[in-house]
Amino acid sequence: MHRYDFDKIIDRSGTNSLKWDIREGELPMWVADMDFETVPEIREAITERAQNGIFGYSIVPDEWSESYTDWWKRRHNFVIEKEWLIFCTGVVPAISSIVRKLTTPAEKVMVFTPVYNIFFNSILNNGRVPVECPLKYVEHGESAADHNGARDGHFEIDWELFEKQAADPQVSMLIFCNPQNPIGVVWDKETLARVGEICAKHGITVVSDEIHCDLICPTGDYVPFAGVNEVNRDISITCIAPSKTFNIAGLCSAAVFAANPVLRHKVWRGLNTDEVAEPNVFAVQAAVAAYKYGEEWLDELRKYIGENKQLVKEFIRDNIPELRDVSEAATYLSWIDARKLAGIVESSGDNLAKIIRRRTGLWITDGSAYGKAGIGYLRMNVACPRSYVEDGLSRLRRGVEAVKENG
Repeated sequence: MHRYDFDKIIDRSGTNSLKWDIREGELPMWVADMDFETVPEIREAITERAQNGIFGYSIVPDEWSESYTDWWKRRHNFVIEKEWLIFCTGVVPAISSIVRKLTTPAEKVMVFTPVYNIFFNSILNNGRVPVECPLKYVEHGESAADHNGARDGHFEIDWELFEKQAADPQVSMLIFCNPQNPIGVVWDKETLARVGEICAKHGITVVSDEIHCDLICPTGDYVPFAGVNEVNRDISITCIAPSKTFNIAGLCSAAVFAANPVLRHKVWRGLNTDEVAEPNVFAVQAAVAAYKYGEEWLDELRKYIGENKQLVKEFIRDNIPELRDVSEAATYLSWIDARKLAGIVESSGDNLAKIIRRRTGLWITDGSAYGKAGIGYLRMNVACPRSYVEDGLSRLRRGVEAVKENG
């Protein structure tokens, strides 16, 4: 018996929703927010605060940091010391601020691609140079494929290339994604340790975006980058938030932590200088309620999203042979290999996602947004009622057929 109804359709039109600012008959499965109501206790906490009727300046109480430390200890077996934590209005503002504070113009910032496209904004808009280290997809062969949704391959770091790029003295920072958006890799302890070892060797600071860490299929096992060993802890800054997990991104509530006091002070100065270190009147209450009351909701959500991702995998396998779902265990995003259509799309001089949108009204994201390694792929957000997923898959099939027929 489920306590929460994730099949419920909620009309988001007229709410100034970025995702749902679309034409009639279109279906948005692109931007990474969910079409589910958040935890009831979060809504109650916001409503209770609103009843006060006065919305002045807010402080960050001990209750806020305690909610984070309790959650990470309970859910992830990792101790975040209270003094490590700094409030910020969002992970993206934090990353941009950290890039400005800890690097200088024209220095290089590395990313493993395909990766969240806004990382490139944080690098380029601040006059730094992005360095892509493309991940490798390793096939397991037919014998490893399994009809229960197990992956038939996996993404991994190209260690030889990474070592070579990290040795460039102009590379001073790695913006790391743990787990990886959009492909869903849950990095294991050995990989994280090796990344830390290489970065420490070459004097590279690691900024680890771990905003998707709670959104892992029940079989996944997230390990915080800073939780691996003392080396990783000493060279890293970690960005976390309840926003993706509990669908409250619009409340602008996030956190940064750093064990290294020198790094932490620089981050604190940067966030305050950039004026992104003060909460709005609902930011603290929402985070506290999320981590205090959201566990059962999250467990049901992860199961539901896992079933949606499995549906996508099976539908594509059985109905769209030109595509292949190569998603891994984390996030509510399906990562779809569409490279078999590359020749047709290239000849049309168009973008595959745009072609599908024009022909079917389905909004998904072209993989080229996530770096050169994403070219030929598609990203689909399946954090929505199952009826939307079924509709989206039907449209995806029609879109692929239209591309084949007409280019």
